[in-house]
Amino acid sequence: MSCGDPPAVDCRKVLEAVYLYLDGEIDFDHKHLVRSHLDECSPCLREFGVEHEVKLLVARRCGGERAPESLRESVLERLRAARIDADTAEFRAE
Repeated sequence: MSCGDPPAVDCRKVLEAVYLYLDGEIDFDHKHLVRSHLDECSPCLREFGVEHEVKLLVARRCGGERAPESLRESVLERLRAARIDADTAEFRAE
């Protein structure tokens, strides 16, 4: 995908960041770069629009269900264990 003129940011990189952008999981500087690129690049803006619609559709159709509390606890426990393993490995490396 190409804008025609050489863009400040590569279209491929912008499209890789679309879901981070849509989910609000992108830092301010990258958010600004993505938004600026979308303002200038109609092919990327069109693709962004498609991804945004897909996200809205999924939210409408699947948004009402919540994961069981036991799943949340299991994920949190695994994250704690992974963090401890990472801290231990880092301590050993020093």
